[in-house]
Amino acid sequence: MAFSRIVKAAMLATLAPLSGATSSQMEANPIRKVVTMLQAMQSKVTEEGEKAEELFGKFMCYCKNSGGDLSGSIQAAELKIAELGPEIQGAEEKKLKTEEELKSDQDERVAAKTAMAEATALRQTVKGVYDKYMAESSTNLAALNKAITAVEKGMSGGFLQTRSASVLKAFLSSSKDVMDTDRQELLAFLSAKEGDEYAPQSGEITGILKTIKDEMFAEEQETMATEA
Repeated sequence: MAFSRIVKAAMLATLAPLSGATSSQMEANPIRKVVTMLQAMQSKVTEEGEKAEELFGKFMCYCKNSGGDLSGSIQAAELKIAELGPEIQGAEEKKLKTEEELKSDQDERVAAKTAMAEATALRQTVKGVYDKYMAESSTNLAALNKAITAVEKGMSGGFLQTRSASVLKAFLSSSKDVMDTDRQELLAFLSAKEGDEYAPQSGEITGILKTIKDEMFAEEQETMATEA
């Protein structure tokens, strides 16, 4: 509005000297056209000034309202950040704890796999020892049974030439479970030459062989029960 008042005052000051002229003088005066144009310009400038002032008012109102909304948004955001701070910290701590637990689980899994592999290897070793023991025990028991049968039938000479006699001799030579006196007597028997016959009436050799067989059989059964 101030702008339009200034323009209006300027226009009036310009037109003042012409206001005293008569109608005929105005019509004859070529300045009349200029005055008319200036009046039209004054009206247009005034109108545009009013529009500009209206737009300026709207702009100031928008800036004021927008500034308030922006300030409110900033304050709300700051409050939200303050509220989320503990939550973010808690989430980070939970994440760290989860990572530590995951690493612990992975370490435990690796340790479990290692223990399982070691247990499997040990089991295979034990099984190998067991299979070897059972094979040797079965062979030695078979040799003892054949020796007992041969001696009881008075056919020890023929037995001494068999592979079972060699097996029995090797067993007696290495076994720590046989008494030295029994070992020496049995090795002497097994070392006899073909044609020598053992007299079964004494029953000494037969008794020793049966005792060794019974002890070996009992040990074999116990080992089988343990393995099962």
